[in-house]
Amino acid sequence: MSSDRAGGVQSIERAFDLLERMADAGGEIGLSELSAGSGLPLPTIHRLVRTLVDCGYVRQQPNRRYALGPRLIRLGEGASRLLGTWARPYLAELVEATGETANMALLDGDEVVYVAQAPSRHSMRMFTEVGRRVLPHSAGVGKALLAQLPPTEVRSLLARTGMPAATVKTITDPDVFLAELDRIRTLGYAIDDNEQEVGVRCLAVTVPDSPTAAAISVSGPAGRLTDTATEKIVPVLQDTARRLSAALTAQGT
Repeated sequence: MSSDRAGGVQSIERAFDLLERMADAGGEIGLSELSAGSGLPLPTIHRLVRTLVDCGYVRQQPNRRYALGPRLIRLGEGASRLLGTWARPYLAELVEATGETANMALLDGDEVVYVAQAPSRHSMRMFTEVGRRVLPHSAGVGKALLAQLPPTEVRSLLARTGMPAATVKTITDPDVFLAELDRIRTLGYAIDDNEQEVGVRCLAVTVPDSPTAAAISVSGPAGRLTDTATEKIVPVLQDTARRLSAALTAQGT
């Protein structure tokens, strides 16, 4: 590889590293923070960031700090659609194994968005559908995803959303919800027990090492998703999540 090409590849790697550092910082960061975190000198950081600004992937804020730019939205939406496409065969296997509807969802800001679904053959109208957004505290996939975050981040999110009740069983107390997340981490899966939709239960797990935080779930009538059924479904759900994770990781090799 020529030195020019090697330098170009290095610049691309550094640019993506800076974008990820911005995302980890909540979407906005200063040049000095980027330099301290990346170990790169300020002139190099400034040159890379200016290029990203010119391309629309970063924008400079009035306070002189830098934020993720609007052009990334289109890339993110396209990647989310592809993630759903890759997941669909695994969701179909879940439906075959459990007989219930299978979903995949991502955490997008303060909301959960469903990006893929394989419907059950049973003629029951489900609340969830691709593209639907819900607040995470009332959904199994949302609980599973929030269980991966530090409690301080979860409290901040809950304060912003206000934790409105979708049903009489929705958890609306932050302390009770954080205790529920502790239980989820111990069990290895989350349950939405009539909390998003009356008469519907949902079992959910995260997809380990997913390129973006993702969870998959099985949803169905509470009368079918009993405790006995849960004991049988959860291992299948966890195995599917591991295999989906391996497939998503392979996509990037």
